[in-house]
Amino acid sequence: MKKKCLFPFILALLAVLSGCGQKPQDSASENLGTDENRAETVQEIQEEVIPGTEDNVAEASRAEGQSAAEITSEDMAANDMASATEGQEQKADTPVVYMTTDISSQGLMNIYQALSASPSGKIAVKLSTGEPGSNYLRTDLIGELVQSLEGTIVECNTAYGGSRANTAMHYQVAEEHGYTAIADVDIMDEDGSMTLLVEGGDNLTENYVGAHFADYDYYVILSHFKGHSMAGFGGAIKNISIGIASSEGKSHIHSGGTGGSMWGGSQDAFLESMAEAGKSVADYLNGNILYINVMNRLSVDCDCDGSPAEPDMHDIGILASYDPVALDQACVDLVYGAEDGQSMIERIESRNGLHTLEQAEKIGLGSREYELVSIDD
Repeated sequence: MKKKCLFPFILALLAVLSGCGQKPQDSASENLGTDENRAETVQEIQEEVIPGTEDNVAEASRAEGQSAAEITSEDMAANDMASATEGQEQKADTPVVYMTTDISSQGLMNIYQALSASPSGKIAVKLSTGEPGSNYLRTDLIGELVQSLEGTIVECNTAYGGSRANTAMHYQVAEEHGYTAIADVDIMDEDGSMTLLVEGGDNLTENYVGAHFADYDYYVILSHFKGHSMAGFGGAIKNISIGIASSEGKSHIHSGGTGGSMWGGSQDAFLESMAEAGKSVADYLNGNILYINVMNRLSVDCDCDGSPAEPDMHDIGILASYDPVALDQACVDLVYGAEDGQSMIERIESRNGLHTLEQAEKIGLGSREYELVSIDD
């Protein structure tokens, strides 16, 4: 049964707001805003759990110069109606992020079904095939979902060397990791790149993705949420930007659109370019895309690292949404709310990783505000 997961996440938010785990002003809970906005958020949470009384209405009326004695039942009804209408509008505009703590094949199927998606045509499942030895998504977890979609697993070559730097080696890694046993695999840039226009970007005007990108009608973005040595963290946004970019496109994003060294560009320009490249992908697909993040094996290092640091925090769950920004923000917030999330938090903040979310929201890729809904019974 679906239900809004209020109590545990209210506790987590209140813990964060009360100073549990120090964070800079642009922390993962920046969607809560300044101290004044944080106070307002606490009040909103409290009002959601403890509905207002007639005394609240009376006090509000006094502030407008109306005495409590003058309040009528019509005033009360009008106030309730206005509040209900405002709440409905806010809920309609707020993206939903579904969550389960069941990290299993069935849990993944359940979270996908919660989205009530109905993809048609040729379906691509975008994931990271991962370097040998990394924390890539295992086939015993994802196999049932991929096969139920009759999807093709898609990836692009790397731009940094490693075991997936050319197509032949990359297909070999995909086979060794079991992906070719559960689905067809397509290295989308084996025939080069195609160009997507970037609208509203501060760094990019074009994004270069694998030439086979346009061969698919619908994309299921299946990401392993984790840390990253350059981006701070990797989730849905990274998977549709760096992940779908061709080898050429990866270098373009890393350089912040300058065409220079992919290792020597501005950090913020790189983070912004990921958001901008991701938006070009989402714009091109025009709604034919959904996003799932798996929060297990939460190492500070990416699946592109063949010798990642051993995770030092517990698994959290699987989350899904139609909004990649809301999804990644929810995952980051859960890391900040975890008792053992300090290593991941340090990795995110040391790379200014939250700036990707800031830029993504700024250019219209999605919203950092969300409603978190548990699908667990």
